Amino acid sequence: MDAVYELLAPLWPDARPLLHYSTCFELLCAVMLSAQCTDEQVNKVTPLLFSRWPDAASMAAAEEGEVAECIRSVGFFRTKARHLVETARILSGRCGGRVPDTMEALLELPGVGRKTANLVISACAGKPGIIVDTHVLRVALRLGFETRRDPGLVEAAIAAAMPPSSWTAFSHALNRHGKNVCTARKPACISGGDCPLAGICPRIGV
Repeated sequence: MDAVYELLAPLWPDARPLLHYSTCFELLCAVMLSAQCTDEQVNKVTPLLFSRWPDAASMAAAEEGEVAECIRSVGFFRTKARHLVETARILSGRCGGRVPDTMEALLELPGVGRKTANLVISACAGKPGIIVDTHVLRVALRLGFETRRDPGLVEAAIAAAMPPSSWTAFSHALNRHGKNVCTARKPACISGGDCPLAGICPRIGV
């Protein structure tokens, strides 16, 4: 795993989310919307969403149906709208509108799993985070980090093998590699492209 990090980290040094946001509340909402949806699609709907409901207090007072209509183009928009409003009400009622900076508190919010919590913690609180999204999961399986398609197990494998200081950068580097090189249908190794991991990747499942 160290060799993978050493090869990828210099190629993808921007260890930040690709989602557009200006506050931790906006990032939390954007990541909640990104489940089974591309970052690009989320970035198309969030400008209007955040112009109407820019913080937890305003979102908590929103009509769920209006939020759903605003995010209609993302997958599972009705469920996500409910989670956004419910989360905003919890933040307003318990946290003074602020987004928690601990894994335990974030996981208590509707629609928030470990991927979302790790991304928010790393980007907003500066804490180490292992962000296992669909791209990281795919790359990790192909590299043999874990044999089972379980984000929690992949997160645990990375945590055991890498120092916390590398977790966030490694996650983002794996994400970019998965989005741009080790893609789902036509990874570079079978489509004639160049892959920086060609010499060390076992290409499991490819």
